[in-house]
Amino acid sequence: MKFLAVVALVAAAGSASAQDFGLAGRDVSVELGLGAQGRPVYPGSDDTDAAPWLIWQNFQIGTGGNPQGFSFSPSFSSIGERDPSDDDALAGMDQIDRAYELGGKVSYGQGPVTAYGTIRRGFGGHEGVVGELGTTYRTDLSDRVTLWSGVEFGWGSSEYSETYFGVTPAESVTSGYPEYAPGGGFNSAAIKFRARYALNDRTAIMGEVEYGRLIGDAADSPIVEDKYQPALRLGIVRKFSFGF
Repeated sequence: MKFLAVVALVAAAGSASAQDFGLAGRDVSVELGLGAQGRPVYPGSDDTDAAPWLIWQNFQIGTGGNPQGFSFSPSFSSIGERDPSDDDALAGMDQIDRAYELGGKVSYGQGPVTAYGTIRRGFGGHEGVVGELGTTYRTDLSDRVTLWSGVEFGWGSSEYSETYFGVTPAESVTSGYPEYAPGGGFNSAAIKFRARYALNDRTAIMGEVEYGRLIGDAADSPIVEDKYQPALRLGIVRKFSFGF
C-alpha cells in the first residue's frame, strides 16, 4: 500500500518539524479509512468495476468541528492502472501504470458552506498537474448523522489529459482511433452527496454517491464511450490525533 506509506511519511515529517511550523502544544488530527467503490473501468468507459477506496479527510490543526474561514491541508489521490485488457474499447492502446498524486488543498468555510480548491502533482502513471474546485453544504441530522451535498469541477494539465484521453500516432495505428491531442483545462463536472454515520467519537461509516460528466477536450476524446461517469463508494474511517 504505497499510498498509506506516503501518508505515514508525511505524518512523521510533520511531527519532526512541528516546532518549525508553530504546532508545538497543539493537536493535529486526520481521518483515514478504507472502503470499496464502483466506478467506470477507465475515465470515459461505459462499464463499471469494483476498486478500493482510500479515504483521507478532515485534516485539522487545533479544535475539531466544521472549520470556519481559511484552512490548509495536504491533498492526496491515486488513479488505478489502465490495462488494454480491461475493456475491449482499449484494444491497441498503451498501458498506463497506477498514478499517485500529492499536493495541497485550501478551503474557506462560512457556516454550513465550504468552498475549496486543490492542486496536485502526478507521479507514476502520469506526471501532469490536476486539481478540483468545488463547494459543499453540510447538514447535521443528528449527533451521529451528517450529510454533505455539493458540486465539483475537475481540471488537469495537458500532460494529464494526453495521458488519459489522448491517442498518439502509434496508438492510432494499433487501435484504429484517430490521433487526438487534448489540451489542458476543466475536464469534468460532478454532483456529489456524502453521508457519515458516527459509530463513536473516532470511527464512522462513510458513503458517497457521485454523478459526474466529462467536459471539454476530455469529453471529445475518441476513446470516451460515455460522457456520464457515476460512482458509488462505501467505507469506514477512523480519526487519528497527534500531539506536538
